[in-house]
Amino acid sequence: MTRYGMAIDLKGCIGCHACSVACKSNNNLPNGIWYNTVVTDGGAYMDTARGTYPNDLTRVYYPTSCMHCSNAACVEACPTGATFQREDGIVSINKDECIGCSACINACPYDVRTLLEGDPGYVVDFPLGDWDAPAHVANTMEKCTFCANRIDRGEKPACMEMCPGHARFWGDLDDPASEISVFLEGKEYIRLLEDAGTEPNVFYVTSGY
Repeated sequence: MTRYGMAIDLKGCIGCHACSVACKSNNNLPNGIWYNTVVTDGGAYMDTARGTYPNDLTRVYYPTSCMHCSNAACVEACPTGATFQREDGIVSINKDECIGCSACINACPYDVRTLLEGDPGYVVDFPLGDWDAPAHVANTMEKCTFCANRIDRGEKPACMEMCPGHARFWGDLDDPASEISVFLEGKEYIRLLEDAGTEPNVFYVTSGY
């Protein structure tokens, strides 16, 4: 069995948002839709430091997207089966079955799903990104796909290829020789909101170098 996951090196992430832009472009995302965002632990706004000025300020960047959880709450909550988990662990959405009810949004603790209300609009009048980018259908759910279209043709997620700090690592978590398994070996990491019981497959490495 394959279980895809991603590790993010918090020391390597410089908060440049290249991952967000690469994802936006390669997936031909409509206006107002972002699969991948970068937040900090200092507040609700982008690039907000944590602590007290002037001598006690820190800032850590957390790139966030769908966590492709092993125990995905969104899959359980979906009334039509539109949200499902592939055999390789990637959580996907069947747009033909999605009714836009927002049950998955309410179930997901990570706030990484968006309802595309109405027909999608775009900055330019021609498609961008990969030729097989996912379709964007009015009144259905949108979220990170782990670039499943690229994975299925043997490539890596777009956010990885564009990261200038090489802060992302990808692969099969069940394969000890995979890139992500080798990187995680002996390191300390966190997973966001683990107490929610979703078993997220995105790991944020904090130390152990």
